[in-house]
Amino acid sequence: MTNVSTFLWFEARAAEAAQLYCSIFPDAKILSSNPGSASFMIGEQRFVAFNGGPHYQLTAAVSIFIGVASQAELDTVWDKFISSGGTPTRCGWLVDAFGLSWQICPKQLTDGLSDKDPAVAKRVRDAMMTMTKIDIAALEAARLG
Repeated sequence: MTNVSTFLWFEARAAEAAQLYCSIFPDAKILSSNPGSASFMIGEQRFVAFNGGPHYQLTAAVSIFIGVASQAELDTVWDKFISSGGTPTRCGWLVDAFGLSWQICPKQLTDGLSDKDPAVAKRVRDAMMTMTKIDIAALEAARLG
């Protein structure tokens, strides 16, 4: 069977990034680590973090999508990233202290954006566009109209 992992190129501090990520998610673990790279799991997703130097930079063109089930879970993950040097952007996205973009996205957002009624999906999208950190209660209010 094919083994697929997400490869993350850092200028430096790959092992430090892996340690942070594994401290944020309760189902995460470091698989291996050395001064130049680290391998870790978040849930069932494997990542390889590599210190490759300044040749390539992380951009928001690639982000890690984290699906959450509740506002409490969303707040916990979000707050841990922000308190460790992350920067909020918009629509549930943030950039961590190492430059990697993350989307912290509740099921209510993905459900609302894909609602069969285009008017409902638009209301949810419009509400999301006003947010930095996602507010599930505000999304639900927008969905209901």
